[in-house]
Parts: sequence; C-alpha cells; structure tokens
Amino acid sequence: MTKITVLTGGSNAERDVALAGAAQVAAALRGKHGQVTVVDTVYGALSADQEAKYLLPDVGTEPPDSEQLAQYSDREIPGERLVTIPEIASAELVFLVLHGESGEGGDLQQVLDARDIDYTGSGPAGSRTAIDKDAAKQLFLKASIPTAKWLMWPVTESDLEEIGYPAVVKPSKVGSTLGLTVVQSWEEVGEAAAEALVYDDEVLVEQFVPGSELTAGVLGDQALAVGEIIPCHEIFDYECKYTPGMSEEIFPARIEKQLEDRVRDLALRAHKALDLRDFSRVDFRLDANGNPLCLEVNTLPGLTRTSLMPQSAAAQGISFSGLCDTICNLALKRAKSRNKVGAR
Repeated sequence: MTKITVLTGGSNAERDVALAGAAQVAAALRGKHGQVTVVDTVYGALSADQEAKYLLPDVGTEPPDSEQLAQYSDREIPGERLVTIPEIASAELVFLVLHGESGEGGDLQQVLDARDIDYTGSGPAGSRTAIDKDAAKQLFLKASIPTAKWLMWPVTESDLEEIGYPAVVKPSKVGSTLGLTVVQSWEEVGEAAAEALVYDDEVLVEQFVPGSELTAGVLGDQALAVGEIIPCHEIFDYECKYTPGMSEEIFPARIEKQLEDRVRDLALRAHKALDLRDFSRVDFRLDANGNPLCLEVNTLPGLTRTSLMPQSAAAQGISFSGLCDTICNLALKRAKSRNKVGAR
C-alpha cells in the first residue's frame, strides 16, 4: 500500500473549501490505502480528534472573515518548514487539496520538487501560469482558444468602452468567485476593484459573457463530461458553489453533441496549453451566438461533495474514490518513470 499524505488547509479565504475537500479525499483514499495522513498547513499533522474538528464536509455560505484569516496567517507553517514535517518528507505521495495562490500558485510545488517529494497535480510553471488569469488568457489566445475580452486594473472609463457593460471585476489569482463583482456602469468599477483588491494585488476587468455557464474536467489526457451550471444568483458565486440547493448543476449538460465535443476539445487544449498534468477543471460561458469562451482553468479544482470536478467524473462513470485513485496513479506513474518510487 502507498503511504499518502493529504496536504490541505491554507490561510486564505478558500481554507474551508480545502478542508471540506480533504475530508472527502482522505475518506476515499483510506478505502484503498492503509497509510493516509492529513497535514494542515496551519496546524501540522492532524490527529484523529483534530480531523474530526477541522475536516468538516460542509463549506458554509461565506468564507472565513478577516479576523479568522489573520489568526491562520499568523500560524501558517512556511513551505520550507512544511516539507520537513515527517508525514510529508517520508510520504510516497502528497495529495494536494489546496486552493488560492499559496497552494496553487507554484511556490509550494517548487519547494516539493526541490525536496524530491512527489505530489499530485501540475508542476510549478503550469501552476503559476494557470492561477494568473491574465497570463493564462494570453496563452489561450496564442493557442487559438477563444476567451472573453479583458483588461488589467487600473483602467480608464474610455478603456472600458472596449469591454462594454456589464463587466466583471475580479481578483486575478483567486478562485471560488471571491471578490468578484458584476458592474453595470463606470461609477461602480472603483468600488468593485477595491473589493477585488481585498483578495489579491492584481485585478482583472473582463467582458461579461451573458450565456450559459459550462464546465468540463480533465483527467490525464481525457476530457470528462461537460456540465451546465444554473445558479440561483446572477453569477455562480461562493454561496451558490458550496451551498446545496443554491444552484442546479446538470451533468451531462443538456446541449447538442457538436457543442459538447467543442467544449471538451477546448478544455483539453487549454489544459495542454498551460502545460498542466494529472487533472484540472476548465470553465466556459457561451457568448450571444452560443460559442464557448474559456474563462479560466483550475489546476487543483474543488473536491468537496458539491464540487464540479467529481460531478464531471461521475457522469463518465468514475466514482469519487475512482477519481482520487486515478489522480494518485497518474502522479505515481510519473514518479516511477524517474525511478523514485521504491528508492526511499
């Protein structure tokens, strides 16, 4: 049996999402692997009692408040020390269940590589590019992958004439729709940018795409089922993402086969254009003519019980435990090809 450590937590606004995903992943892996440990980037290796306290399956309707985040930030273990924790240093594989720049932005991946520790998901370069929406969208265009028009803040009123209204103002390197606002006029843009800057130091102003929201998972070299998302709110925000009943998520999507094939092809192409590996989730919206525009790619997509990646896999006949096992096997195969597994 493989010795696996689930690394989760974080001190950012997506901490609760990561912990809820880790609860699911740890349970699934323990069905097949005897040695599964959970390490929180804030509290270190978790005991059984700590797992019961922190690994809660429900995310809640709002992210942690600023006071909680400050408390977590004060305690968070720096990456260089994190990888010396025995449960990580001696693991045959580290399963990453982290979100936000600190977990998905490439720095942690670089530290793990430097210590020769195998982990799931994309490497440093792909992680850095994908989490930076501006950089990712530039690569989409180079790869002929259509994406919504965008500008980087600060912008002028005349700049926004190119985008038009409504427009989306959002952090460039943050997920879970945190800090995102749909603005209807120039007078609203400054306040929306200030809200986005709470979560990130870079803000993207993007064309609002009015059509249906679609998503597709990628697993290995295969695009999974396309899903259609119908949120209760105007956008698929934090509450709609993580509160059961706040959105209708239809897998497979009720779309024509030609559009389904197009979205799956674009999802796989986006995954490859960003040089990603193991798994990802690619999000789209349809423009006024029904054409899919790629919005972003998630290198460590959510794995909670309401998350989209597991639903995309399930529609292909892949159970949650099967999804986790496949992710592990992809990473272990990569490690084995470097003659590392078994040498420890």
